[in-house]
Amino acid sequence: MPENTLRLSLSGAIARVTLCRPEARNALDATLTGHVTHAFQKLSVADAVRVVILDAEGEAFSAGADLQTARDQSVEDNRRDAMEIAVMLDAVERCAKPVLALVHGAAFGAGAALAACADIALAAESASFALTGVHLGLDPAPILPYLDTAIGLRACRRYLLTGERFDAREAWRLGLVHGVTATAQLTEAADRMISRLLDGAPKAQAAIKESIRVLPDIPFGPDRMRWCAERLASSRAGDEAKEGAAAFFEKRRPRWTEGT
Repeated sequence: MPENTLRLSLSGAIARVTLCRPEARNALDATLTGHVTHAFQKLSVADAVRVVILDAEGEAFSAGADLQTARDQSVEDNRRDAMEIAVMLDAVERCAKPVLALVHGAAFGAGAALAACADIALAAESASFALTGVHLGLDPAPILPYLDTAIGLRACRRYLLTGERFDAREAWRLGLVHGVTATAQLTEAADRMISRLLDGAPKAQAAIKESIRVLPDIPFGPDRMRWCAERLASSRAGDEAKEGAAAFFEKRRPRWTEGT
């Protein structure tokens, strides 16, 4: 992947996906969007990867979709670009590995949605957020499902309709991020979260992510109960559950934490 667009690096079981368009405030043009999609699809099936970090170079996390490239496009070009944004967000959300977003500076529009797609998002105190489509005459529908999950439709009504900026503390209050820290301490906070994630069983984490995604589509009632019971029963019969129980009774750390 081009170094000036996106950087993918590996350190042991930790993968880092870094947006690298600082001169454009990491605005998501077609090239960067495609690279993010490809990176998360690749990492999702990489056995050696346990945790994926999503961060960015420069002053901003991401200013959102690149408006410069969208000017004077045809309807068909706009349709393609909008679908590419939707596919990118889906790839981040569906990644089978825990995804940790580290947000600093501006996270606007699709940039805020990237934070919402992550399983865990931590923000620097200097971070700011805005859902600015309304100021540009746009209906940013592709980002709505992820914002709805993160902050709920009631908060979406306000911030999508006004396009106003809000700070990291408000993002935490809304549920868009899980923690706020001083900018200089963001890496330290990330390291603590990574350590907690590495304590979890990797197959169980992937299964939990799938359950969280699928459960809302199953109506309440016997079918949902049976589905949930089957998920638990299947995991109990798995190798990770056997290893987890053995480690518990033998008062040792599970083997999946070795080398982490």
